[in-house]
Amino acid sequence: MQLRTSALSLAAALSAFAPSLATADDGASFFDGKMITYIVATAPGGVYDTNGRLVAQYMQKYLPGSTFVVQNMPGAGHLIGANYIYASDPDGLTFGTFNTGLLYGQLSGDPNIKFDLTKMSWIGKVASDPRVILVTKESGIESLAQLKELKEPIKFATAGKGSASMIEATLFVKALKLPIQVVSGYNGNEDQLAMMRGEVQGVIGSRSEFQQFVDEGKGRMIAQVGGAETDVPQLSSMIDGKTAKEVVGLIESQSGISRLSAGPPGIPEDRLKALRDAYAAATSDPEFIEKARTLGLPVDPLIGDDVGALVGKALEQDAEVIDALKEALSEG
Repeated sequence: MQLRTSALSLAAALSAFAPSLATADDGASFFDGKMITYIVATAPGGVYDTNGRLVAQYMQKYLPGSTFVVQNMPGAGHLIGANYIYASDPDGLTFGTFNTGLLYGQLSGDPNIKFDLTKMSWIGKVASDPRVILVTKESGIESLAQLKELKEPIKFATAGKGSASMIEATLFVKALKLPIQVVSGYNGNEDQLAMMRGEVQGVIGSRSEFQQFVDEGKGRMIAQVGGAETDVPQLSSMIDGKTAKEVVGLIESQSGISRLSAGPPGIPEDRLKALRDAYAAATSDPEFIEKARTLGLPVDPLIGDDVGALVGKALEQDAEVIDALKEALSEG
């Protein structure tokens, strides 16, 4: 009798557990035979495109039967691609990557933004990538203090209006009172070419994008925002003033959310879990890590709601910072 009771109890327990197992299986099996569109909010080539294609390749590996197609959707500083992702059918078959610099636009109330970053279905982010202030060797500048003492401004290259690089450069100029003239319109690696031609003398951008430029002896990093590296001074240790520190803190938050993947709100939980599981497996795959290393792409993954929490925290800013941000956008 006792044996029969134990058997019945076990059967009941397995029966109760079965729905959750079925849900997990259904999430992954949904993608079998399906085509998944991975949106890259930039033109082909460049770091975002390279990273996005690598993610798509390895997510396909861990979603058996799926086929990933990368679709480039450039324009308006990643805004077109991000708006498209947000408005897509939340069936789990459309998601992608864009620059978290769009967070600046949401904070400032940009009317062209048709999304809410706090509501997106966060799949993961590949990397943490600190920002750096970089100057050319020809500029003769060796430190932030030396830059601040210049009597005449020097030119810094940024991408187009609304881009993270333009916004961050303008914020730095205003908050830190740097003698820099921001020159926009340099997309992709055009900023490096402009520095080599002597058109501009510096740039503010992601460390990974300019590491090779520095390694080749063409430039020097004089300050860093975020990251664990100790070879470049942290900007936060060299500034004073509440607003300046908060502006640097906002930009530092961006360095921790690099090369993300997100979908529209409302992706069913089982499918979203399957996508997150595939993303986690992809970004921890030894082949993925080795390819990323070869391509000079940093790997420091974070999955799902942990990314959403970082985004939500970054959107909690004081009025002074938001005012500085609006001023930077209007001037840019």
